[in-house]
Amino acid sequence: MARRSGRRPGNPDTREAILNAAREAFAERGFDGSSIRAIATSAGVDPALVHHYFGTKEQLFQATINIPFNPGELLPQIAAGGVDGAGERLVATFLRVWDSPAGTAGAALLRSAVNNEWSARLLREFVVTQILRRAAGLLDLDPAQAPLRTSLVASQLVGLAMARYILKLEPLASAPAEEVVAAVGPTMQRYLTGDLSGPTGGGSGASPGRSRTAGPTETG
Repeated sequence: MARRSGRRPGNPDTREAILNAAREAFAERGFDGSSIRAIATSAGVDPALVHHYFGTKEQLFQATINIPFNPGELLPQIAAGGVDGAGERLVATFLRVWDSPAGTAGAALLRSAVNNEWSARLLREFVVTQILRRAAGLLDLDPAQAPLRTSLVASQLVGLAMARYILKLEPLASAPAEEVVAAVGPTMQRYLTGDLSGPTGGGSGASPGRSRTAGPTETG
């Protein structure tokens, strides 16, 4: 029986062809703008074969960047206790993953993103759609503030990863995890739930319970 044209057989090259097509799609059109059908067409396979190899679109996305953890499993655990204390739980989970063997893959991914724009675009899309968006929903953050709050959280985590695991900046690099959680967790919690307006700006811009240092009193 003649094989349909334009379709790859189920051989070892098929999986890599799908991954290459998916990387290009996710980097160029983003997660939301990419579909299994379009990726399958680009790879020259049937959409059912994509599902066969990778399952859902989320799982395919994770496979394209070889992410060493599944946000769909970790984020609900972090959010289970509610928004209070979520900053400390997030840092503790982050350190547990990076201090495990999975941290080697995480470090390689971060180095690649720093040195390669293509990898950076994939990682940025993954962080926004698979981590930050999910976290905002699970923690029921104010939709108007969620993008800023979650991007601040991401900046803290990326900085922590760079300093502790890439640059190996001491004493942070060898500090016990519980000390790092105690030091960084409150900052993460402020990003999630605290007042981000700061002490400047006057009136309503001041944080509750925080007073400014009074300047010299002018006399007439």
